[in-house]
Amino acid sequence: MSAYVELVRGPAALTAVGDTVAGGAAAGAPLRGRRRLLPVASAAFYWAGMALNDWADRDLDAVERPERPIPSGRVSPTAALATGGALTAAGLVLARAAGGSRAWRTALPLAACVWAYDTTTKGTPLGPVTMAACRGLDVLLGATGREREALAAASALGVHTFGVTALSGGEVHGTSPATAGGALAATAATTALSTRSARRTDPPATSRAARRAATVLGGAFSGTYAASVGRAQYTALRDPSAARVREATKAGIHGMVPLQAAIAARHGAVRAATLLVTALPLARRLAKKVSPT
Repeated sequence: MSAYVELVRGPAALTAVGDTVAGGAAAGAPLRGRRRLLPVASAAFYWAGMALNDWADRDLDAVERPERPIPSGRVSPTAALATGGALTAAGLVLARAAGGSRAWRTALPLAACVWAYDTTTKGTPLGPVTMAACRGLDVLLGATGREREALAAASALGVHTFGVTALSGGEVHGTSPATAGGALAATAATTALSTRSARRTDPPATSRAARRAATVLGGAFSGTYAASVGRAQYTALRDPSAARVREATKAGIHGMVPLQAAIAARHGAVRAATLLVTALPLARRLAKKVSPT
């Protein structure tokens, strides 16, 4: 079981469940009732992508990362592929159960992007674009039926993901200052998007104090995101070695959480945003046992 947890980067899914929370908040459609299954669907798609990633990279990992589950012999390639397929199916079923045919229309291209990245576009110029599309679609999954209202939120997570994915290509051999600088620029753009993604109008029942609290908390989470991710990427810019790139990539993955929380809070979902942030220390602690990269 521990080998499969490592295969799918089990704890790292904590950085994905907030996508649909942010999307729902941005669209003014909080996750209630069956829609609470959407974060679980996000986790299933995330785990599927990780399993497929290791299956597709099994020959390269045998040289560069022989300790991973497949090259070390703890999980067979066939089992890894079957795991990716089963988790993809689970994500689709959960999305359908949570949001009906509308969620299905978003979940299908999301699943297709996950498979396209791992089997076709990874390692090519289209790789970061495909991964960004995965995150953006996952955010829109939470906005089922009101996707237009959540486009800014989806763009924020997409731009962040683009930068992190481009930088992660240097985890083994290092990267160029230009790539590290591009990731840092993406973080700056994401921060700006997250502060401008709030709805122009608030629900009539929202008090002035509640709006002020949402703005302050959203700003604090945006600052946490920018500081934690930007600092690690700036370090990688100054020293683009493999070790620095790996640390910056981990910071980028964990940075998803305060970014999601910032978007949720700015749209009035203060309680959900606070709950998301409480998962961050746990994700970081578990990352010491199961690497998210």
